[in-house]
Amino acid sequence: MFRTFSYACSVLYRRFSHFTSARLNQLGLSFGTLFFIIYIGKHPGCTQSELTTALHLDWGHCQRTVLKLVAGGFLTREKDGRNYRLTLSDQGRQAFEASHQVFFDWDKRVLAPLTPEERTQLLALLAKVLDKNALPGPPAEHP
Repeated sequence: MFRTFSYACSVLYRRFSHFTSARLNQLGLSFGTLFFIIYIGKHPGCTQSELTTALHLDWGHCQRTVLKLVAGGFLTREKDGRNYRLTLSDQGRQAFEASHQVFFDWDKRVLAPLTPEERTQLLALLAKVLDKNALPGPPAEHP
């Protein structure tokens, strides 16, 4: 039995990271690119500045990851004035579908021992904990 919520979160995060990495590695992606692909897929034409702000990353890390995704054929960057607009390529759209699906597959696997009522209750309680006003730090973006 877990004694703290933070420990349970840490264990779940590590397991989710491992599960997701196994799926994304098949596409040539890493766990670190997951939220880049999802954000750009949900916000086509966003700028790198918008992406950096939304994901709460430093500019250098975001720049390196974006360039890596462009070189890998997952993103396109088109100059628009002083900014670059980011969109998913065909390969990136396939990665977006796989990245998005991994959340549902993980939930199905991890929540399998729970009844539908328990799942609903767990998600409601987690939503309460994750309320952006209840926790310090950046708000979570939904997949």
